[in-house]
Amino acid sequence: MGNRLKHARSPYLLAHADDPVDWYPFGEEAFQKARAEDKPLFLSVGYHACHWCHVMHRESFQDPEVAELLNRHFVPVKVDREERPDVDAAYMRALVSLTGQGGWPMSLFLTPEGKPFFGGTYFPKEDRGGLPGFRRVLLAVAEAWRAEREGLEREAERLAQALWRSLTPPPGPVPEDAEERALEALWRGFDPEWGGFLPAPKFPQGPLLLYLLALAWRGEGRAREMLRRTLRGMALGGIYDQVGGGFHRYAVDRFWRVPHFEKMLYDNALLARVYLGAYKVFREDLFLRVARETLDWLLSLQHREGGFYSALGAESEGEEGRYYTWTEEELAEALGEHFPLARHLFALGEDLEGRSVLTAWGEKEVREKLGEAFPAWRKEVRQRLGRARWQRMPPDLDDKVLADWSALAVRALAEAGRLLGEVRYLEAARKGVHFLVRTMKRGGLLRHAWREGRLGEEAFLADQAFASLALLELYAATGEWPYLEEARRLAEAAWAELRGRGGAGGLPLPAREVEEGALPSGESALAEAFWRLQAAFGGNYRERAQVLLEEKALWLARYPQALPGQLWVHRLLLEGSELAVPTPSLVLEELRGLYLPLTQLVSGPAGALAGLEGREPGKIYLCREGACRLPVESVEGVLGEVQALYSSDVSM
Repeated sequence: MGNRLKHARSPYLLAHADDPVDWYPFGEEAFQKARAEDKPLFLSVGYHACHWCHVMHRESFQDPEVAELLNRHFVPVKVDREERPDVDAAYMRALVSLTGQGGWPMSLFLTPEGKPFFGGTYFPKEDRGGLPGFRRVLLAVAEAWRAEREGLEREAERLAQALWRSLTPPPGPVPEDAEERALEALWRGFDPEWGGFLPAPKFPQGPLLLYLLALAWRGEGRAREMLRRTLRGMALGGIYDQVGGGFHRYAVDRFWRVPHFEKMLYDNALLARVYLGAYKVFREDLFLRVARETLDWLLSLQHREGGFYSALGAESEGEEGRYYTWTEEELAEALGEHFPLARHLFALGEDLEGRSVLTAWGEKEVREKLGEAFPAWRKEVRQRLGRARWQRMPPDLDDKVLADWSALAVRALAEAGRLLGEVRYLEAARKGVHFLVRTMKRGGLLRHAWREGRLGEEAFLADQAFASLALLELYAATGEWPYLEEARRLAEAAWAELRGRGGAGGLPLPAREVEEGALPSGESALAEAFWRLQAAFGGNYRERAQVLLEEKALWLARYPQALPGQLWVHRLLLEGSELAVPTPSLVLEELRGLYLPLTQLVSGPAGALAGLEGREPGKIYLCREGACRLPVESVEGVLGEVQALYSSDVSM
């Protein structure tokens, strides 16, 4: 018969549509029922690629006895965190405040007004491994609500007020030493042997690596060391899919060896940019190889109409990682005569109940043995393993399209098309952005989620800001003005309609994520977009970027290392530059291939944009806040001016 989730759009919610639990989607209907029946709500937040979400689903939410307890004592509400990032952000902050830690599945108990008073993450059905069983938790919370309701409501209100105060601080000046203190904190936590930051588990942290990349280009020694060692550790570890390309979500150990196996679109979009930029800075072939393989994995997630699917799950055949791991017998059968050498390459070990996660820890030795034949040998090994893996049951695909994540993929592909001169990446980026603008835009705003022809109503700041940056990258790569104009429209719409809202409205808690761990914030992305728009259009866009940055001043004073996107904006405002190239220009295509992370390229007919006023065709102008150095006529001249402007330490 099903419950109220049977009409959902999200694959994660649809997977719960036949549960015996009487799930409600997050919304007024659930809160009205809670108030009418005077019951607390049980809020369960997860996502389709989450392994432990599936475990709790099988153990508890499909169990008739547990379902009866939930339905009798609570109003159960199920949320896809990727479809409603505002709900996830609001309640995750509350969970961390209640318990000191967070994660998914998120399990919270709320008053009928939606304010949390108790929670946790994964609960087994019965007591196990030091965790209380979910049945026992449900009975205890129901009894506490009956016997101690007044006190629970008082504490829930106190928590809600504290969250509003802490997450909506007044703006202020950005501390001058924010970047230096961030670097010092990162250096203290850096793992000098394996890269990344201790303690484990280790996450890729794309926004942080992009910030370190800009500093590495700038010549900052600590940033270069942290970035280089981290990227090597990840590329050679099990967190990287050595057969199919792309990165898993995180590693459970300090060695980057054993991952949690879900593969997320956003991680790989950000990491493709990191590895490609690192290749330009360090000139290491490993980084270019990983960038290309990760970009190709992104292409495998592109919907035929242009959007990008969200993720691949961790499970297949009922086991986490089964699709990606191997026994020695399976490898020997697939590789034949290549197995003995491949065994050294992959540094096999029994990681998961007799199955091995493939690393590339033995690459140096195998490369020395094979010499120039190594790339062709590695390609043959990957192809053979890929064919063998195709015979397995693959992980589930989360086939919803999210505007913000798709925009990250578009930006990565557009940047790759520009820097590598590869049309296939550029065409995929064009197709992706056309899907966003033509299919997911309604009422002047990109809507957040689409699946199988159904478009959601919610629109978030990150959707507009990430897409504006993707469009700006496409403009830089092609010089085509419709991309520039659409980038401007989306940024203006975000500023006018979504700034400061945090979510879709009506939430009892502030829907703001302060830390920029897995993703940059919508605010920092919008600030970057405004800085880049200033280079083309002039006006007050720079001032808007400064306003957005100053709204995070308190957090930048307390723990700046947690806000790398904001630090990046701070760096752009301090020393970003514009490269104005009036057309026609004989060297424009060559200029597009330069890696200049602190510079916005502006091209077009002289005088057509504020950034091109007074510029002479055939000349190239490197400027900072409108003040230009002497014009040059060649790429070599530009490189010389960049080194003079930024110092001789930059990586060209």
